Amino acid sequence: MEENLKIPQHVSIIMDGNGRWATSHGKPRLFGHKEGAESLRACMQFAVEMQIKYLSIFAFSTENWGRPEEEIQGLWSLLLESINKETSYMIENHVRFRVVGNLEELPEYLRIAIHDAEEATAACTGSVLVVMLNYSGKWDIVQAANRFAEENPGKKMEWADMDRYLATAGIPDPDLLIRTSGEERISNYMLWQTAYTEFYFTDCLWPDFRKPEFRLALEAYSRRKRRFGKL
Repeated sequence: MEENLKIPQHVSIIMDGNGRWATSHGKPRLFGHKEGAESLRACMQFAVEMQIKYLSIFAFSTENWGRPEEEIQGLWSLLLESINKETSYMIENHVRFRVVGNLEELPEYLRIAIHDAEEATAACTGSVLVVMLNYSGKWDIVQAANRFAEENPGKKMEWADMDRYLATAGIPDPDLLIRTSGEERISNYMLWQTAYTEFYFTDCLWPDFRKPEFRLALEAYSRRKRRFGKL
């Protein structure tokens, strides 16, 4: 590991550009998602190599339900295939698998596969792969506030309370957020948790984002000085 490269504890990625990548290659959108799964595999391996403790990915937002049903079902099938394919790798490389989001709306077969993979990797103590699925920042804040109110009637919520009631409780806030495809927004993603996150935007479409592009993001992060509102 390079001495001048600062390694974030938590890197989060908004994986964008699968559809545009597929269109540019004359392929259907689902082909882009399949190629994007290969990028995720490469990035997970790189995170393990670089000893990044947390790698989180924005896999499916609550707004994504507005996409064609065929594409959504294709995404579920692809996710199921990836979980079944990668669980053995995660166990061998001590990667813990976690899924965060409103899972009640997902197909039962997918919820079972997620539960089984989480259980199989629960004892892993290396990197943690966090998949944000059927997730949005606004949903997370609202569900946290509602749960707090139910469990603490009449009590005023403090900042620390919010951290404990968010769906990401126990996961440190991202140090670095990467978004691919040239878009420069966070699209309702971890709104509370990214208050002091460093953002890195790249024109690279997600299916083309592999280890060299990941390293460029880490190099950019290493050149920044994080002040957290201080001098």
